[in-house]
Amino acid sequence: MPSGGRPARGKRGDGVKWTVLRGLVVVLVLASVLLGLPVGGVASAAERPVVTLSDSQAGAGGTVTVRGEGWPARALLMVLVCGRATPARGVLGGTNSCANADGRAVTTDADGRFSRRLPVTEPPVPCPCVVHVATATGAKEKADAVFQVAGHPVEALPEETAGGRLSVLTDLRLEGSGGLLTWFGAPPRRTLVLTVGNVGTGSVRDPVFQVGTAHGVFAPQWDEHRWRGTIAPGRKARIELPVELSAGAHGDYTVSLKYGGKVVAEQPWRVGRPWGVTLFWLLLCVVVPTAVFRIGMAVVDRIRPPGQRPRQRQRQGRRPRHGRLATRPGATEGPPRPASTPAVLPWFTPDAGPGPVPHDDRPTSPTTPTTTPTGKGTP
Repeated sequence: MPSGGRPARGKRGDGVKWTVLRGLVVVLVLASVLLGLPVGGVASAAERPVVTLSDSQAGAGGTVTVRGEGWPARALLMVLVCGRATPARGVLGGTNSCANADGRAVTTDADGRFSRRLPVTEPPVPCPCVVHVATATGAKEKADAVFQVAGHPVEALPEETAGGRLSVLTDLRLEGSGGLLTWFGAPPRRTLVLTVGNVGTGSVRDPVFQVGTAHGVFAPQWDEHRWRGTIAPGRKARIELPVELSAGAHGDYTVSLKYGGKVVAEQPWRVGRPWGVTLFWLLLCVVVPTAVFRIGMAVVDRIRPPGQRPRQRQRQGRRPRHGRLATRPGATEGPPRPASTPAVLPWFTPDAGPGPVPHDDRPTSPTTPTTTPTGKGTP
């Protein structure tokens, strides 16, 4: 009996152990699944920003509430109504297809969320339309939500061309430097250099690129540049495009390259201040007041009465016009006084002196004979 009962107890104990182990495994699996779902959801939301709208359609003059999740924390965003766009292809015309004047800015909170009321305005191009949200500073992030502007015309988007397709293989870089004229306010110029490759099945001939320059948070100004040449499938080419800013530009700029309606690369550009212009204005502020002061003093000296002029000018005014000394009426004009003779005092002149001025009548040359009253000469 005892020997037969031991195996029965052992089987019963083994069954309990297996039941406990199975329960633990099931609990661990459920816990891992339950704990893994939220983590995966948060990660996916953080990787891809999301935009939702309170209404999918509204007319011009109305409003729509835009909400977002998964954006960078404390980031500045721009919210716009754009035409010729879909979430899959993006905004084909860039910000030129958006109602920029009626856009709104919003800052996300610490969790990367935001909520903003946006006025509905007709974009400058036909629909299909989207509400486009993009970061204005920091890392580049964007998201679109389908939106219909009631009463606005709708046109089909251009078909995607099959065949050649360019892809940027290297980062953008700006080549060149400023000169003396740039230091004095001339427009800064650079050359945008990059390497592109044809990853399509057909050749790309004379591709058209758009180069945009943006200052701060303002939208870029786009200029079209056609690159002359053909890029065969599987080949790459070096692209050089000119970039020029306005005269006197300085500060932080962003150079963007757009191809096929999409921005493919960006490059920051820090432009130095034209200190030559500042130096010119400083010199102008010193020279102009000095010249005005000198001219004013000359005018005051001209219109000053004769009795208040300086002594030097009074002496010059008393001189005769023809350079001869004025004589009194009836006085005989004597020989001109040598220039080396010092001027005598007015109260002691040769005409009114205390006595005759002694002088020697003897000849200066001993060879000249003199005649006496007797007719004989004296040596």
